[in-house]
Amino acid sequence: QVQLVESGGGLVQPGGSLRLSCAASGSIFSDNRMGWYRQAPGKEREFVAVITNGGSTNYADSVKGRFTISRDSAKNTLYLQMNSPNPEDTAVYYCTLTTIDRIYWGQGTQVTVSS
Repeated sequence: QVQLVESGGGLVQPGGSLRLSCAASGSIFSDNRMGWYRQAPGKEREFVAVITNGGSTNYADSVKGRFTISRDSAKNTLYLQMNSPNPEDTAVYYCTLTTIDRIYWGQGTQVTVSS
């Protein structure tokens, strides 16, 4: 089993910055991908960003150039640096870890972008 715990959410002003963290524990194998999804009120959950264990990244077009995903494999921790957020980025952000046969989800952390 794998446990994922997000932190770092909160209220941020438009144009500010915020960093989310996700601590992974349990039976974590080296061959995996970690990522972030988000769900805004009244909308479906959507992909934000993903990073492989080799460091390759991919982003949703809506966050490309503003958000940066990274991971510290030694600490089993995933990060999402959010720069220049806007109100449309307001959502619950979920951390994921994908192995060969399943995807694990964290409980989510709320991010609210408002002045």
